[in-house]
Amino acid sequence: MRTLYTLLFSAVLMLLTVISTTNAQAQSAPGHGKNFGVGVMLGEPSGVTVKNWFSERSAFDIGAAWSLTGRNEAIHMHADYLMHSWFPENDGVAFYYGIGGRVIFADNPTAGARIPLGLTYVFTNVPLDIFVEAVPILDLAPDVKFAGNGAVGLRYYF
Repeated sequence: MRTLYTLLFSAVLMLLTVISTTNAQAQSAPGHGKNFGVGVMLGEPSGVTVKNWFSERSAFDIGAAWSLTGRNEAIHMHADYLMHSWFPENDGVAFYYGIGGRVIFADNPTAGARIPLGLTYVFTNVPLDIFVEAVPILDLAPDVKFAGNGAVGLRYYF
């Protein structure tokens, strides 16, 4: 089982490397002209979030967090590819959706697929965004079962 988690972790790192090297000529992020944001997310799980915009519509985010319910000393890591649909009548507001994966490192490790759904507001004059999301999850290992995450968060862009 440890081999599965090592393989998943390696795949996420490889994907991050490929995406970061192919993104050299990406458009700037909407609203503030900076592509790379770091911040916090509060909810289940709570921790650090990083988002990198590729274009006005697409981004990649990763999270490293800890669970506040049911799992003592559980580290949660996720990575998602996100698409954004901007509301034309509300500058800076977008609905986003995507696909990704997560791994929970605990006594009984878990790996699964995520489908993040959320709303984000990108401030026009300051390099910040805020977001709220709900994430249905299909755990695939060690057992197949449904789960979910939810969070609110804030990121500062560099």
